[in-house]
This record gives sequence, structure tokens and C-alpha cells, in this order.
Amino acid sequence: MTPDHHRACHRLWYATEAHKKIAPVRSRRRATDALLSNGLPYSKKLAGHTSCVNALTISRDGRWLASAGDDPYVHLWDFNQEELLMPSWTFVGPRSNVFTLAFSASGQYLYSGDTRADILRFDLFHLNTPVSVTRPTSNSPSLRDNQHDDSIRAISCHPDQDHLFLSASEDGRIILHDMRADSRRSHAQATLQQIAPFSCVQYHPVMTQLFATSDTQGAVCLRDMRMAFGPLSQRQHKGVVHKYVTAIAKQGQACMARPETSSLVFDRDGRRLALTMLHHYPTLYALNDPHPIAMFSGRHRPDGSPVPSGERTWSNSCTMKHASFGGLGSDQDSYFAHGSDDFRAYVWKIPNDASLLERRAVVSHLEWDMCPRPGEIGYAQTHLSSRYVPVELSVPHARLTGHDSIVNTALIHPDRPYLLTAGIERFIRLHSPTSTSPSTEPLSPTPQQVRTVPPTDPNSRQLLLRAMGLIDDPADEADDDSQAIALFDQILRTEGDGDVFDIRPCGPGHETSDSDDDSDAEMASSEEEDIVGL
Repeated sequence: MTPDHHRACHRLWYATEAHKKIAPVRSRRRATDALLSNGLPYSKKLAGHTSCVNALTISRDGRWLASAGDDPYVHLWDFNQEELLMPSWTFVGPRSNVFTLAFSASGQYLYSGDTRADILRFDLFHLNTPVSVTRPTSNSPSLRDNQHDDSIRAISCHPDQDHLFLSASEDGRIILHDMRADSRRSHAQATLQQIAPFSCVQYHPVMTQLFATSDTQGAVCLRDMRMAFGPLSQRQHKGVVHKYVTAIAKQGQACMARPETSSLVFDRDGRRLALTMLHHYPTLYALNDPHPIAMFSGRHRPDGSPVPSGERTWSNSCTMKHASFGGLGSDQDSYFAHGSDDFRAYVWKIPNDASLLERRAVVSHLEWDMCPRPGEIGYAQTHLSSRYVPVELSVPHARLTGHDSIVNTALIHPDRPYLLTAGIERFIRLHSPTSTSPSTEPLSPTPQQVRTVPPTDPNSRQLLLRAMGLIDDPADEADDDSQAIALFDQILRTEGDGDVFDIRPCGPGHETSDSDDDSDAEMASSEEEDIVGL
């Protein structure tokens, strides 16, 4: 990048910040697009963790970044600092791997959920000053909740009320937590139970009586709080008001498949939601449309040229990933970011819904079976339903490098043109369109070389057995990421090329249990126990 272009980008950064206050919406969005014309080529590492970083979240006001993972620490990073060099505060308390973090509505609390079924609450009262100069009285959690019986997959805080949050667990339960001392709901009345493990839960960001859930059977539902919780006699359809079609068909393939949905996310207005699916592409839905309007892939490079055959590109086969919508400095969530097994993060620019709906195709199952376009993917409710073929957004706006292993989280800052990535390695990488910007200078050009997965080696089997707990860990563990990288290289060798139609077949001859079938008798029994205990 030439010095003149560097200065122009720097001016555009501050123009974007100024436009937030004084410029019309269209001018602001044009300034953002100009700032991002070359992607996000600069970055820096945020180092503080000692193991994989599994979870990132940013407070609603954009000030705080929280991070957690496989070590016992929850770090807080302050974007109000002049230069972001190290965590502003570190909490301790997790006793197992943390895969979800969430700030409360006002930013007064931070919640974490781990694989030992612990939900921890950390108080942030003393940190909410313009610049972090005071310290909280304790770096330990103020609350430890153990209502779940299995790994916590997601926590979602109410958009307006600090005392309410939802949790989703692999025990097949969504729990509505009310932290007020006079909460009138019993434990059973605040629990939604089903057979299949839940993989995610998210409050709708605007219509707060709604929330979305996903589970490991591929079911994705929009639910109403008033129908999902309370006395069993007053519940209706477990709160479900809308179901999204996630089963896929491929021309030339006899069976259908239902990919496992590992996470979901709303955009800031709640008009769209995106699903992360194992062994399949991230998929975009309009809120009130059961069929998808777009899929995100990496078939092309950002310049539009096709990715050569044999070159690794976007994929998701073996880890739990979390994506995000964002404006990258604009007030509109025009971008979508997602990590990948090819050690990159991808950013796509999303066309408007009307354009996507106009380009979506609907094909009858009879025409589909004639296989006019072999390999084409369509979504269908049943084997005999019409296939909805969403638009494939195959040209990413940017492919972000700087990692040597799988990127599990790609998080767009709510106000600034930053994107944060994390995964198997013990650092977070902050990406920016310019080398100088508030709180992050100086930034260097991100290394562009992407590491390749080497052929199997004699240590691969030992690494896999060690990860499974079948052999003891060595006394002296590596003080870098080499062991974790080697382990996930082996997992990629064994699972990276999995075909969802072989792994998750559905349809005639491939029946699966209905994830919505819960034990009403068990719930009724729980309510009776609560009544007896009063």
C-alpha cells in the first residue's frame, strides 16, 4: 500500500467516525464501503490466554471485548484504551472449557458457560468508568449456577433487562434465568425440555418475547416466551411459532441430509438469522421465511476468480464455530463473517433481501429427480416437497489470514471497522482496514501465507489418543500452540472431507427422532415436585 493510499484510508477512518454523528445514512455507508475497498489487510495479535480461545463477545456499547477458552481465565479487553496491548482485567473461575460468553443488557454483568455445566456471573460495576482506572473488588464469579446437567452451549441475555437470560445445554434443556430474588417461576416453569441436545439459543434483538433455538438434530425454531415457559397446562407447542427448513437435497443424490446446526445468530435488527452447520455452508434466512435465501461459500476468491481444484477453501467439518453480522463501521449489518477449517476467516457482503428472493429458485421434486443440474443443492421440508435453491454467495469480500489452525470465531465489532478472530491458537487476532486507528495502532500487514496440513506423521495417533483421554498427558506440555495445532491437523485428516449426505442422511429409510418430542410426563412430575417443596 502506497503512503498516499495509507493517508487516504486514515482520513476515511475518521470520516467514517464523523459520519456516525453528522452525515446522512447513505453517505456514511458509502464512506464505510470506501474504507473497506481493500478488505481488512492489517492486524495485530491480542495475547493473554494459555490455550485455545473458544468464545468472544463484545458489550453492547462496543467498549469491552470478553474472551475465554480452554484455560481458567476470562479476559476483558478495553477498546477505550489508547492502545490495546493486554487485558484490562482477568477473571478466574471456569473449571472446564468455556464455549459461550454473554454481556447483560447494560453491561453490568458477564456470563460464561462451560463443559462442566457451570454458568458463572462476573460483576463489572467497577469497570464501567470512561477509562478503566479502578478495579473490581474480586476477580472471582459472584454467582455459580448448576441447574444444567451437561455442557452449556449458549447463553443469551435479554436485550433490555439485566436480570433475565437464557441458557441452552446438551442436556436438552433451555432454562430461563431470572436473577431477581422474588422470581415467581419455579424451576420447572422456567425450563423447556426436549430429547435432542440444544446447540444454541438467542433472544430476538428487538421483539424480546421471541427467541430462536437450534439443536443437534438440525431443528431450528423461532419460539414465543409466553408459550414456551410457565405452567405446563398453559404452554402451547413448546413455544414454537415458526420452523426453519434445514434439510437439504442434492441433485443426483438419492437421500436427503439434515446437517447439525451448531450455532445461530441474528442481525442487529432481527430481520435475518444465519445458521452454522457442520459439513455444510452457512445459511441465511429472512425471519418470517421458512426457506433460506442465501448460502455462503468460498468457491471464488475475492477478485472473482475461481479457487483452483485441490486448493483448500471455506469448510466446516470438525469444530463448533460462531459467526456474526456487522456493519464494519456502518449502521447496517451488510456483512457476515465466519471462520473456516482452512485457517482463514471469510467476510461476505450481503445483497438486500428483495434481490436474494428474486434470484431464489423453486424446483418441484419431479423436476429435481430428473437431475438437470447435477450437484445443485436445494432445501426441502420433505422428500416430496419442492426444493428451494437459495442464492450462493460464492465470492467473499475478504479472506482473512494470520492463523495457523482452524478459526472458530469471527466477531465483527458493533461500531468500528474491526473484526476479531480466534480458534485453536491461544491468541486473538484483531483485523482492521487501516494500520492506524483509535486504540489499535500500530497494526502491521497480516501475513498472507496460509499453512497447509502436512501428511500424517508417527505422532498423530498418540496426539489423538491423548485428546480422547486414553493415554496420559506428558509431564512437560509445550509452551506454544504446536500440540494443539498437530492434534487438529490429525482431526482434519480424518474428518475434514466428510460428506453430509453420508454423515447425516434423512428421508425414507433414514428416520431420525423428532427433537421436539419431550417428556411431558417428566415435566409434569418436576412441577409436582416444585409444588410439594413449597
